[in-house]
Amino acid sequence: MPKQIFIIHGGEVFESYDKYFEYLKNYKIDFENINHHNWKDDLQKVLGNDYQVIFPEMPSRRNAKYVEWKIWFEKFFPILNDEIILVGNSLGSTFLAKYLSENNFPVKIKGLFLLAGPFDAGYLGDFNLSESLINIENQVKNIFLFHSEDDPYVPISEVKKYSQAFPNAEKIIFKNKGHFNLKEFPEFVEKLRSIK
Repeated sequence: MPKQIFIIHGGEVFESYDKYFEYLKNYKIDFENINHHNWKDDLQKVLGNDYQVIFPEMPSRRNAKYVEWKIWFEKFFPILNDEIILVGNSLGSTFLAKYLSENNFPVKIKGLFLLAGPFDAGYLGDFNLSESLINIENQVKNIFLFHSEDDPYVPISEVKKYSQAFPNAEKIIFKNKGHFNLKEFPEFVEKLRSIK
């Protein structure tokens, strides 16, 4: 049976509909990179048949609501296997941290990757983390914190907060990988494959 990797992408959170509306009006589309694929899109091909990558599009990505993401996430539970690896990127990291701190996951989790995740920086709306994250360590064998010092969206101080919450987590810090919007991410793939 292939090892399952479940990836939650990032998203945007706004304090009000007016701020969301302003964001939409002022957003500049990068037409040169409109069809840009990154490492998440190609992960299944890179990992091969020993893995099954599940990478759903979460609802309302541009105006994310935790309760909507929670409903959508739970729809995938019937197909999940024990020893799954969960991966959160940006707001997806915060989502997984919040979900696992407040809920018991239906299968055993072999690894949890939190990549460039906000802990409490900026407005997180209903994605705000619970005061206690102890339930996560009770459910997860291996926690990995990935961040880059030059991340333009999530400051490096956020990974320090996660590492205080998870003192046994492995912290992987880069100098120049931004917000991990990379075409290839071999360091992540290598760490993923190393989990026993």
